[in-house]
Amino acid sequence: MSDLLERLRGRGWRMTAQRRVVAEVLDGDHVHLTADEVHARAAERLPEISRATVYNTLGELVSLGEVLEVSTDRRAKRYDPNAHRPHHHLVCARCGAIRDVHPTGNPLSDLPDSERFGFTISDVEVTYRGLCPSCAGA
Repeated sequence: MSDLLERLRGRGWRMTAQRRVVAEVLDGDHVHLTADEVHARAAERLPEISRATVYNTLGELVSLGEVLEVSTDRRAKRYDPNAHRPHHHLVCARCGAIRDVHPTGNPLSDLPDSERFGFTISDVEVTYRGLCPSCAGA
């Protein structure tokens, strides 16, 4: 059973066939699928699953804090099941591939007091941009 499925079962989330297949599609490392990609992969396993069900399920998972909604550019939102381990993203500027990265250090402490403008900072999102190996070689 995937980590996401285990977390959802632990919360007592009602596991319908449709919800289960969406959670299974999102399982894995470095998963950052769009809603349409989730629907296409879910439909391979459960052909009768509707696009609306996928969108609703993704919305529920985001509301529960079990999946992150990632928007790294002006492209479609992506869904990241790595919601419980702090991380940043490495994004290919050409193809849009996304990888989770876990740099050392504390980005909260990297911002000097003079640049905080009185804000109490609770979270940091860092996106590294560049070219993936496939795009760099093209």
